[in-house]
Amino acid sequence: MAQINCTQVTEFILMGLTDRQELKMPLFVIFLSIYLFTVVSNLGLILVIRTDARLNTPMYFFLSNLAFVDFCYASVITPKMLGNFLYKQNVISFNACAAQLGCFLAFMTAECLLLASMAYDRYVAICNPLLYMVSMSSAICIQLVAVPYSYSFLVALFHTILTFRLSYCHSNVINHFYCDDMPLLRLTCSDTHSKQLWIFACAGIMFISSLLIVFVSYVYIISAILRMRSAEGRRKAFSTCGSHMLAVTIFYGTLIFMNLQPSSNHSLDTDKMASVFYTVIIPMLNPLIYSLRNKDVKEALKKVITNRNEAFVFMTLRK
Repeated sequence: MAQINCTQVTEFILMGLTDRQELKMPLFVIFLSIYLFTVVSNLGLILVIRTDARLNTPMYFFLSNLAFVDFCYASVITPKMLGNFLYKQNVISFNACAAQLGCFLAFMTAECLLLASMAYDRYVAICNPLLYMVSMSSAICIQLVAVPYSYSFLVALFHTILTFRLSYCHSNVINHFYCDDMPLLRLTCSDTHSKQLWIFACAGIMFISSLLIVFVSYVYIISAILRMRSAEGRRKAFSTCGSHMLAVTIFYGTLIFMNLQPSSNHSLDTDKMASVFYTVIIPMLNPLIYSLRNKDVKEALKKVITNRNEAFVFMTLRK
């Protein structure tokens, strides 16, 4: 059998979302605005939760971690994506590509599992309200956050090592706006069978287990709400879960759309559009969903803004 004359690549070229020059500057402005809003809103949400004593509850502890994950994985993807609109060739080094893939996998996996932890938190709050603060103690909350972070880091490290131990000699042009597993596997001249099996196994276990936790939690939640005699109690219970249900629907709905497409209709262009949604749009939407629908967060935000304005006026008068 003839050997392949293979020269290992040292850098990759990201093709980006489009190669049409007339679209690049408008898209740059749009995605830069979205990214700036994502950074400000997620970091602002964390600041509000950490500075207001009324939000020192398990639900807001999980929400602050979700905001942190959204900020991180948007920051892993969007800045490099913006470079696609500014440079003729958006080059990324071999090591930087590995780092981007690892961080993206870690934060996306962490988001998936954190949504499951938040579903369990809502289940305990509505189905066992008298034991809520005992069942969701600080130690339990930390464990429900530490496990997703630890698992996501290990899985991301494992997949990144597998991906970048392969030989890349066919091409160094990635048909995507960031380093992702499937576009990279199209460039390798190594056997990818075992790697693809690991992708499907790990992704399937994580997706099915987290979705099952969310589904079972909400079956019990809805059942408990329907048994409530008070209409006001049902309204409060639904408002408590409404934001999380919307965030879960958007996140899992996007993943289901990507993974359940018929193979005949599946393409990298479709993957790009779906990837834009869960790497750029969802991190922007989550703080809006949890703040606009949440009275406590809105009041805490007003308090922070008022305090900052008063401090500014005080410092101005002193000068």
